[in-house]
Amino acid sequence: MLAMSQFTRLSDFVYHQLKQYPTDRAFGKKDGKGGWQWWSTQDLIDQAKQLASGLLDQGLRPGDKIALVAYENRPEWVVVDLAALHIGLITVPMYPTISAKEYAYILSESEAKMVFVGKDDLYDKVSEASRTAQSVEKVYTFDKEVACDYWTSIFSETRLAEVDDLHSQIKTDDLATIIYTSGTTGEPKGVMLTHRSLITVVLETAESMPFDHTSESLSFLPFCHVFERAVLYAYTWRGTHVHCTGTDNLGGETGDLQNVKPHFFTTVPRLLEKVYEKIYNKGLALTGAKKRLFFWALGLVDDFEFYQEKTGLAGLKMKIADKLIFSKWREALGGRLVGIITGAAPCPVKIARVFTAAGIPILEGYGLTETAPTISINRYGDYGAKLGTVGLVIPSVTVHIDTDDGDYRPGEGEILATGPNVMLGYYKKPEITASVFREVNGTRYFCTGDIGRLIDGDDGRQYLQITDRKKELLKTSGGKYVAPAPIESRFKEHILVEQMMVVGDKQKFVSAVIVPNEEALLQWCKEHDLPHTSLAAAITDPKVVDRYQKICDRYNPDFSHIEQIKRFALVNGPWESIKADKSDAELTPTLKLKRRVIRSKYAAEIAGMYA
Repeated sequence: MLAMSQFTRLSDFVYHQLKQYPTDRAFGKKDGKGGWQWWSTQDLIDQAKQLASGLLDQGLRPGDKIALVAYENRPEWVVVDLAALHIGLITVPMYPTISAKEYAYILSESEAKMVFVGKDDLYDKVSEASRTAQSVEKVYTFDKEVACDYWTSIFSETRLAEVDDLHSQIKTDDLATIIYTSGTTGEPKGVMLTHRSLITVVLETAESMPFDHTSESLSFLPFCHVFERAVLYAYTWRGTHVHCTGTDNLGGETGDLQNVKPHFFTTVPRLLEKVYEKIYNKGLALTGAKKRLFFWALGLVDDFEFYQEKTGLAGLKMKIADKLIFSKWREALGGRLVGIITGAAPCPVKIARVFTAAGIPILEGYGLTETAPTISINRYGDYGAKLGTVGLVIPSVTVHIDTDDGDYRPGEGEILATGPNVMLGYYKKPEITASVFREVNGTRYFCTGDIGRLIDGDDGRQYLQITDRKKELLKTSGGKYVAPAPIESRFKEHILVEQMMVVGDKQKFVSAVIVPNEEALLQWCKEHDLPHTSLAAAITDPKVVDRYQKICDRYNPDFSHIEQIKRFALVNGPWESIKADKSDAELTPTLKLKRRVIRSKYAAEIAGMYA
C-alpha cells in the first residue's frame, strides 16, 4: 500500500495520472451519435484550472460552497469537482431525484453560492429552491438550454497563477466536501469529509481491485453518492478509462454493457437482483431440454464458495454448464468483466454466489457516508473474500463490536469504527454529531447503527458480517428482538419476491409486506392456467396467495420461531426511489427501504394481518 504522504490532496490523483498514465480517454460520455466524447487527462486539468480562475473572478474564495447535481454521471461533474479542489472550495453534491423543497433545505444550510446542474427539470427545480436559499448567486447548466447560463461561460485564464498558489496551500485535513445523507427518516444531514478521509479509503482499497490503466470501466452510480465518488478518485489514480453514463440504458444489444464491454463497474444490489431476475425469467420461458439444462446449471452452484476448485465429475459438470449456460451470461454483460463491487445496501448471498460461480466475480463492501465510505471490503486476490460477509476491515480502521447496549445474539453488537476516514461531523449539527460518537477505553468511535460480528475465515483472518440495522430492530409484544434485514434478504432470493419488508414491532408475531416479481409471477400464472395479465389482479387470486405461503413454509425453518413470517400481505408495486406522481417514494436514492413510508402507505394491509 502506498504511503499517505504521496497523496495529500484529492487533486493529486489526476496529477499522478498525468505523470504515470496520461491518456486521451480519461473520462467520457455518450456523444448522441452512437460514440463517446472524451476528456483527456490534460483536458481535465486545463478545464479545471480555467474554471477555478473563473470562479475566483466571480468572487468565490476558499471555504465557499458550490453544489452539483446531474441525472447521469458526466466528465463536466469531474471538472467542477477538480476546480473546487484546486482553490479550496467545498463541494455539495446533491441527488437528482429529490424535491425542490429538499434542494432548498440543503442549499440553505450549506450556504452554497453556486449550483451546477444537468439537463431536464433540474434547472427549474434548483432555480425554485434558490429563491428560498438566498445564498445562491448563480445557477449554471452543463447543457446549452434556453435562458440558462452555460457552465463554460465562467472559464477564464486571468487568475491561473492565483489558482496554482491556492492549490499549493491545500492541506490534507482541509474540508473537501459536504455530502448530505439521503436518510430514511428526518431531514438530511451534511457529512463533512476531508481530503484525508477519502484518500485513506482510495489508497487502502483500490490496489486490490481488478482495474488499472488498461481497463475500461462503466460509472453509472451517481457521483453524488460517496461510494461512487471514492471510486471516481480510484479510477483517476489508476488511470482507468471511465465511461460515464446512467442506469437507463445498460442492458440489451445496444446498451452500454455491450457498447463498452467493461472490465469493471460498481453497483448496488438491487440492480444485480434485476439482472438475475431477467436471466431467471428467460430460463422460466424456455421449454423442454433447454429449460432442464438451465436449471440443472443453476443447481450446480448452490454450494459454491470463493476459491473453490471442483475436480473430477463435479468439475466436468461445471465445465459443461459454463460452456452451455454461464458463458452466455458473461456475454450479456459485455464478455470482459473481471469484477463488480457492490455496496450501499446488503447484497443477498445467493446473488453474489450465482454470479461469481458463473465467472462474474461479485464482491461486497461496507461503509457509510460518515466513513467516506469504506470500513471493510472483500478483496480480489490473496484469498481476501468470504461469501456472506462484507470483507476485511481496511488497515487504517479499527472496529469494535459493542455487545453491551442491546439484546444481541452471542458475538453480535453494534459496529463502532474509528480511523482517518471518519467524518469531522455533521455540518451545523454539533448535538447530533456528539450523539453518534462514543468513547471506548479512551478511544473515540463512530457509532454506525449497524449490528454485526467478526467471524473467522478459512484463511485465519476475521471478516465483518452485518446482521441488521440497530434502529430497524423490531421488538415484539413478548419482548423479543427481531432483525428484519436477514429475513428480507433470504426471502428475496426467491424469484417470485421482488421486494419485502418485515413488520411486527409491538405485535405478537412477525409478518411481511411483499411485492411480487410481476414478470415471474405472471409467467407462473400462465404455466398454471391462471388468466391474469397484471400484478394487481394476480395478487388477489387464492392460488397465488397459496404459492407465497409455500415460499414462507420453505424459508421459515431458516429462522427461529419468533422470526418466522406468520402472515403476509401481497401488494402491487414496484417500490421506487422516485415517483412520477410526486408521492412519497418507498426507497431512498440508494435503494434502501423507507420503512416509515412503507408502514404508512400499507397501514390498512398491516392492520389487517393483526386484526
